[in-house]
Amino acid sequence: MADVTLLTCQAYFKPDRINPYIQNILFEEQLLKSALENQGLTVNITYWNNPSYDWSKTRSLIFRTIWDYFERFDEFLLWLEEVRYKTQLINSYELVKWNIDKHYLKELSEKGIQIVPTYFAKKNSEITLAEIIESQQWKDVVIKPAISASAYKTFKILEETVNSNEKLFNDLLNQRDMLVQPYINTIEKLGEASLIVIDGKFTHAILKKAKPGDFRVQDDFGGTVHDYVPTKKEIGFAEMIIEKCKAKPLYGRVDIIWDSEKNAYLSELEIIEPELWLRNYPKSAESIAEAVKIIL
Repeated sequence: MADVTLLTCQAYFKPDRINPYIQNILFEEQLLKSALENQGLTVNITYWNNPSYDWSKTRSLIFRTIWDYFERFDEFLLWLEEVRYKTQLINSYELVKWNIDKHYLKELSEKGIQIVPTYFAKKNSEITLAEIIESQQWKDVVIKPAISASAYKTFKILEETVNSNEKLFNDLLNQRDMLVQPYINTIEKLGEASLIVIDGKFTHAILKKAKPGDFRVQDDFGGTVHDYVPTKKEIGFAEMIIEKCKAKPLYGRVDIIWDSEKNAYLSELEIIEPELWLRNYPKSAESIAEAVKIIL
């Protein structure tokens, strides 16, 4: 029986072609695998929907690059409900279920966390985008699904194009819950910071910047990654967010953006399968391994 199985998705499991993006994934996978083995743990790697893998033959699963789950959500949810009884999930089943749906932002807001202002639109509701914007007194907005990742079906809607985008919004709302947020244009210059917290403590951070003319900072859309040294206040903000989670995550990523006065807002909390940029701070892989060793 393996002590740990690292989870990826099929596209990154023994790929035939390795581009720089996949090379980073494989490098970080090996960093974590080696760190776990240095703790005396045995490690397997497989993809989350591998039909031939016996999940009862591993003591734990660590969710890593399962970056297709939101596109196959029904299948993923069925798998999750089955596997939870066969082994220990890291992060836990409770946390994964909570963090899948961005309504967690509302819960954190109610606990005093400053989030990007958000209107939560229920699936199949008849409200229009114009009505939401008017009620919130916003202008330009961003719309995104409550269950998504990597800017999946995320759109920036300018004030003058709201009417022409009503069909888009309505089509999306007929399929899923949606979030509507004011477009905070400082992201174009300041970017978005990602603070990594392992076992409750901040370890390192990076800054993501969108390519000129875009607002999406993900590298899927041409975004770039830069070194970042957060302030003590930002570190405290990130650690406080982790403390207020439904349960304590072993690892998590707190994404923050700023307004024009450099006040920080939580934009996303990633505790299912966050990119952790272990390659930027390899010691963080050791921190994860040490925490895993303690709980197994």
